[in-house]
Amino acid sequence: MPRLIDTHIENRMRVQPNHANNYETAHGGIVMKWMDEVGAMSAMRFAGETCVTAGVDDLSFLRPIPVGDTTLIEAYVFDAGRTSVRVRLSAARENPRTGETEATTDSCFTFVAIDQDGNPTAVPELTVESEEEERLQAQAHEIESSPE
Repeated sequence: MPRLIDTHIENRMRVQPNHANNYETAHGGIVMKWMDEVGAMSAMRFAGETCVTAGVDDLSFLRPIPVGDTTLIEAYVFDAGRTSVRVRLSAARENPRTGETEATTDSCFTFVAIDQDGNPTAVPELTVESEEEERLQAQAHEIESSPE
C-alpha cells in the first residue's frame, strides 16, 4: 500500500508574461491549471492509474504572484476512497533570487482513477505511518473542513 509521503510532489513554474493578467501577475486560471496538473501527478503516483479531476474545494487567492517570480506548488494524497483520491494542494510565490516564499493558496482536489476504457477503477488504501505523515494528513483535513 502506498504511503502518504510517497505521493509528495513539488514543482515550480516561472511566471512569464504569457501567464499574466492585466496587472502583470499570474492569472488565477493558470495557477489553478498548474495545481491541477501537479495534483494529478500525485494522485497517479498513488493510484498507479490515470487520474482525472472530479472536484475542487475552495480555491482562494491570498496574494498575487508577479511576472518573474516562481510559483511553487506542493501536492500529496491525504485520503482515498474506492475509486477516488483526495489531494492537498498548496501554492506559494517564490522569489527566484532568494528562495523566500509566501503562501498564495490552499485547496483540496478530488481525482478519480480510471482504467484504459475511461471507467472508474479501484485505488489502493493509503498508508499513514510516521508522525510527519499524520501531521500532513491532519493539516489537509483542517483545510478541507475549515469554513470560509
